[in-house]
This record gives sequence, C-alpha cells and structure tokens, in this order.
Amino acid sequence: MNRPLSRDLCAAAAAALLVVTAVLVGRHLQDAYHTLFVDWPPLLASWGPHAGPGTPAALLVAAAVAAYGPRVAARLPWRALLAAAFGTALAWIVSLALVDGWQRGIAGRLTTRHEYLRVVDRFHDVPAALRDFTGHILLDSPDNWPAHVAGHPPAATLTFVLLDRLGLRGGGWAGMWCVVAGATACVAVLVAVRALAGEEWARRAAPFLVLAPAAVWLGTSADAYFAAVAGWAVALLALAVTGPARSRALVQAAGSGLLFGLACYLSYGLTLLALLGAAVLLLGRREVRARPALLGALLAGLAVVPAAFTFAGFDWWEAYRLLVTRYHQGAGGIRPYGYWVWANLACTVLITGLATAAGLRRTGAVLLGRRTAPRAEIRLALLVAAALAALLAADLSGMSKAETERIWLPFALWLLPSCAFLTHPRAWLTAQAVLALLLNHLLRTGW
Repeated sequence: MNRPLSRDLCAAAAAALLVVTAVLVGRHLQDAYHTLFVDWPPLLASWGPHAGPGTPAALLVAAAVAAYGPRVAARLPWRALLAAAFGTALAWIVSLALVDGWQRGIAGRLTTRHEYLRVVDRFHDVPAALRDFTGHILLDSPDNWPAHVAGHPPAATLTFVLLDRLGLRGGGWAGMWCVVAGATACVAVLVAVRALAGEEWARRAAPFLVLAPAAVWLGTSADAYFAAVAGWAVALLALAVTGPARSRALVQAAGSGLLFGLACYLSYGLTLLALLGAAVLLLGRREVRARPALLGALLAGLAVVPAAFTFAGFDWWEAYRLLVTRYHQGAGGIRPYGYWVWANLACTVLITGLATAAGLRRTGAVLLGRRTAPRAEIRLALLVAAALAALLAADLSGMSKAETERIWLPFALWLLPSCAFLTHPRAWLTAQAVLALLLNHLLRTGW
C-alpha cells in the first residue's frame, strides 16, 4: 500500500472513530441527563431498521454510480454530464426518501408542528405579516411562530406561501420543491469547480457529488432548497470572475448578488457564505481588478432582497437578536456546547462520508505543498478550505447545536469536491453509498 493511500485510510478511520465516540458519549449523556434532545445522538433520529418502496431503486443507483460513475463522468460531453448529474442525484435523493414511503419520506416532512406549512394561512396579508414578524419570535410572545419559522428570516416561509398561492398546496408539492432544488445543488458545485479549477477536477468530483450521503437529508428538508440557492450564488460568481464575455459576466455577478442576498433571508447562518464568496473573488482577483464593474454588479444585486424586506417592514437584525434570545430559552440553549462543538463534526462526517475525510486530508496536503502543487489543485483546495472555514465558524458560534446534518448542507456540499483528489474512486464511492444506505435503512431520521 502506498503512503498517500495509507494516510487516506488513517484519515477515514479517524473520522469513523469520531462518529463512534459521538454515538457512545451522546448515548450516555442522553440517558443520564436528557440534555441532548435527540434520540440517536449525534443525529436527530431513532433506531428503526426498515425497508421501503425506494430500497430497490436506491440499491440500483448506488451500484451504477459506484461501478460506472467515474468512467461516465470522464467521457460525457460537459452539458450532458451536468444533465446526468442532476438526474442521477434526483433519483438518489428520491429513492432514499421513498425508503420511508411517500407520506413519511416526502409529503409529511414539511407539515409537522415545527414546519413552515403550519403558518401559510397566517400570511394571507403578506405585508402585515412581515411588519409583525418579529412580534412572534420569542416563546412567550402571543401566537409565537413554530420553531423553523421563528428560526429563519421570512423568505423561507414566503417560498411556501408562494407555492400555495400558485396552487401547489400541501406537503407533497413543498417536499418535491425542496428535493428538486436540492438536486440542482450538485450541478452548481460542478459549474463552480470547473470555472475555478478546470474541467478535469469537476469531472472527477461529479460522482461524489451525485452519490453523497447528504442525499438522506436533501430529501426532504427546506435546507436542501437553501443549499441550492447558496450553491448557485457561488457558481454564478465563479462564472462571472472567470468568463470572457463582459456583458454576460455583469449579469452573472448581479444574479450572484441577488442569490447571496436571498440566502441571507432564507437562513441567518448563510451569512457565512461570505467566506466562500471571498474565496471566489480571491481566485478571480485578476479579472475583478481588470473589471471593477463586476463588484458593482455584485453589490447592486446583493442589495435587492435586503432592501425589499426592509422596505416591507422586516428588521433582519432585530429578528436575529430575538432569535438568539429564543434559542437560549429553548432546546438550543439547553443542549451542552461541550458535546455539540465536536459532535457536530461527527454529523458532518455522516453527511459527507469517509471519502470526504480522506479528501480533506489531501486538500490539506495540497495547501501545505502549494509551492510545488499544480495551480488547478491549489485553486480547488482553496475553495474547499473556504467551505470548511464557514462550517467551523458556524460550529464555534454555538448557534448550531444538533441537527447540523441538515442545517450545514449548504456548506457541507462544498467539501465533497475534495474527493476529486482521491485515487481508487470506485472503492471510495462504494463506501459513500454503503454509509447512506445504512443510515437510511437502520435509522428513522427526523428530516
């Protein structure tokens, strides 16, 4: 066994040990003190081996991608590869969700008492609801919002209100909206990697993005939709700072800014996307210096959504301040930081897989040896490192204690391109698929 592969396996083993430790310590803490508020720490899940109508399809997709994914990704024309990646990712997400059946796996996920669909009827007068939004965040406020509505800026809820107004009512439509949007996130990451690091690295990353264990939580949670918005914000910025067409680049920069602004009004934590955006601007700094209008277009787009919500009467900063208060009133403040600050990272291992742990080791090696590493490898490593920095900042903030298997999807998907550095991709893809299948068939996940 060569030394790099041996080190990869050690990194994967260390990640597996972290997960086992989080399970054992978490089990003890929950049984003894009942402070974790999850049934199968570190995941919000319960033990329940089962199979369902999605099982055969999930096994078929997993086997096909593990066996043929690298070869197909290397040979397909680029646009066909993007279409195939989207279709296969969608099949993987839906088949895993249907292991729990249509109702529990998709249609019922966003209709529980904590979710957005419970308050759609309270937005019959949208301007009034926005003006009064902060008045219902605290637990002791009248008609306080359900947990997820209170925990996010109103653009998240307004998305489902809009679907309802368009006639796409109920949990089935809402669930499929999140699933389909989430499946596009892998395409966004591929587009960004190709623009910043080259097509070869994007092709090598493609099977790992398609077969990510994160698919268990991409179907169905609203964070899948958030991940898609975040992904396309970064992808459009990458295209803007690397593309040759001047007018198109300005449109792409403005579109990126618009999506970055929307992301911040979907989830407060997505302000940390600024680290990914900064990395993209750093990698495209020559183009930005040559065309300062790109920054102007980006900032103009970025201002649109905040200006619209502020004009409508929603105060982002006041809402966030009240949310922090509510967080410490409820389960978020009670859950022990000393456990979750490292157990959250075990959740990240479970959504990105052991292959990503090995890929991150290689990413670190590239950055440490950047004087001799090829330029494309360094650019890819910097993009992944920016995503890791955003995730670690979210972790250290203490505002992400538990449930990060879904909350961190917008950041975790950007760690998966590190798998492009790995040798023996079929073996690693098999490990990724086995992890996802075991999680979905042995546990009844909360999302």
